[in-house]
Amino acid sequence: MSRFTATWMTAGLCATMAAAALAGPASAATAPGQVFAPNPVADLGIQTLTDQKDADFFSGDPFLSRAYHRVTLTNLDGSGTLTGDWVKVLSSTGKAARNTGSGFIYTRDQDQFEQTMGYHWVTQAQRYIQSLGFGSTLPPVNKRQQLLRIDQFGGDNSFYRNGTKKLTITLGKGGVDDAEDGEVIVHEYGHSVQDDQVPGFGSTLEAGSIGEAFGDYLAVTVSSAVTRDTSFQEPCVADWDSTSYTPGPIHCLRRVDGTKHYPEDVEGEVHADGELWSAALWRARGLIRNSMLTDKVIIAAQFGFKPNTTFRAAAQQTIATAEGYGVASQFRQAFTERGFLG
Repeated sequence: MSRFTATWMTAGLCATMAAAALAGPASAATAPGQVFAPNPVADLGIQTLTDQKDADFFSGDPFLSRAYHRVTLTNLDGSGTLTGDWVKVLSSTGKAARNTGSGFIYTRDQDQFEQTMGYHWVTQAQRYIQSLGFGSTLPPVNKRQQLLRIDQFGGDNSFYRNGTKKLTITLGKGGVDDAEDGEVIVHEYGHSVQDDQVPGFGSTLEAGSIGEAFGDYLAVTVSSAVTRDTSFQEPCVADWDSTSYTPGPIHCLRRVDGTKHYPEDVEGEVHADGELWSAALWRARGLIRNSMLTDKVIIAAQFGFKPNTTFRAAAQQTIATAEGYGVASQFRQAFTERGFLG
């Protein structure tokens, strides 16, 4: 078993995080937890892993047990449950996780492991967004408590939903349970982020495609920032969850480094067409060579999106935002190469 501490901040980043904490909610309780980081396939580099009906075949193997990482769960409210500033975990399919003195240390054959995964990865996603300056030097982004329902959808799918008194991410089961993959969790959180910035975002095919693309991109960038590891198939989204429904030999829900070009590769389906937008974001990231600056621009630009935005309009808004950060030319090149701009 390896020990993983999410101290992915540089010294300057720590100062930013400290400032964000001062401005944030008062919850300060912490507890030990055990999670995948972000998932066993990406972490161990083994594409042949399979679900095996939720069996804990990791703990007894000296190598596979390295997939479990001990972390410090932050921003808890001190109630002994997985409730904190930005997450409240709900579960009706298994016993709720509770800290009785030793923290939240579970294995994947226990429902509480997935509850712990959900809490940890949503919290880390919000902490990463705040480390970019959102909530301190920039307007806050999704700085609200998110209800997280674990294994409460019988299909192999997860979704975000907003409504009256209901700001909910539901993580499904079937094959590898979705909450066992940190990148699935953060992808769904990406929808909540955009809905907070632009209520009702994604009302058309192209806007919905941008939503799916951003979820994929956020999953990859948060995963890389938290684990500080880009060595294994970094552009691949949800390597572990996708072992249940992709043929391999490389398992990915989707990739953010594809070669699709607009408009000839449009398929009329938001997940497929999202690969156009995510590839442009990934290309800009490569051109800029500063992931945090790239992410700051991408997220800041979304404040200017309309719920029914188009690829072209979103590209123009992102470039306009990038002007203020000195990286407009890189974004313009990336969007032009993808076909969104003439």
